[in-house]
Amino acid sequence: MKFFVDTADLAEIRDLAVTGMIDGVTTNPSLIAKSGRNMLDVIAEICDVVPGPVSAEETATDLETMLAEADVLSSVASNVAVKVPLTPDGLKTCRALRDRDIMVNVTLCFSATQAILAAKAGATFISPFVGRLDDMGLRGLDLIEDIVDIYEQYDTFDTEVLVASIRGPAHVVEAARAGAHVSTLPPNVIRQLYKHPLTDSGLAAFLKDWDATGQSILEQASQRKDAAE
Repeated sequence: MKFFVDTADLAEIRDLAVTGMIDGVTTNPSLIAKSGRNMLDVIAEICDVVPGPVSAEETATDLETMLAEADVLSSVASNVAVKVPLTPDGLKTCRALRDRDIMVNVTLCFSATQAILAAKAGATFISPFVGRLDDMGLRGLDLIEDIVDIYEQYDTFDTEVLVASIRGPAHVVEAARAGAHVSTLPPNVIRQLYKHPLTDSGLAAFLKDWDATGQSILEQASQRKDAAE
C-alpha cells in the first residue's frame, strides 16, 4: 500500500518525506486556506519535495472553468494530479485530462456507483471518504471493500483506490486488508502508526541494561581506531 500525506504544511511534508514512507501528497481548498499561502506556490514547493503524485484540487464547478483551472494546475509540475469532484462536469473534466495523460484524482466519493463512473471516466485515483461515512453511522470500509472487489472484476479499470478521510490506524489496517492501493493520512495519523506501548517499554528496558554496563559504542570505536594507529 502507498501512503500519501494529507496536508499542505511544508514543514510536515519535509519531516515525513525523509523517512521514505511518503509516496505522494493530497491537498484540498481547506488545507490550502489553513496554510495562509498562495496555492500555486504551495503546490510547486510540495512537488519539489515529493516526487510522487501531488493532488491539487480545482475550485470551479463548471466544465469550462474546470478545464481552464486544470491547465494551470497541471502546468505547475509534471507530478501534479488534478483533483476534481465527483460531479457530471468533474467526470467530463477527468475524461478530457486523461486523454491528455494528466493524472486525475476524483474526490468526494461516497458510493460504489460513483466509483464505477470515475473508473469509466479514466480516473487515476478515486477517493472514497471513509471517516465521513462512519460519522453517519455507516461503516466506511464497506465501501472500500465494494470498490476494490468491483474494480478487480474488470481489466479495463486502472483506477487506484485512494482511501481518504482516515481517522486512525484502524482505518489503515482495514484499508490494507481490503486491498486498497493508497491511504492518504493526516501527519498525526502517520505518526500514530509506529506508536506502541510495548515498543516504548522494550526500548526503555534495553537502554537501562545498556546504561548499567557503562559502555559506549562510539567510545569503543574511537579506542579501536586509536589502537590500530
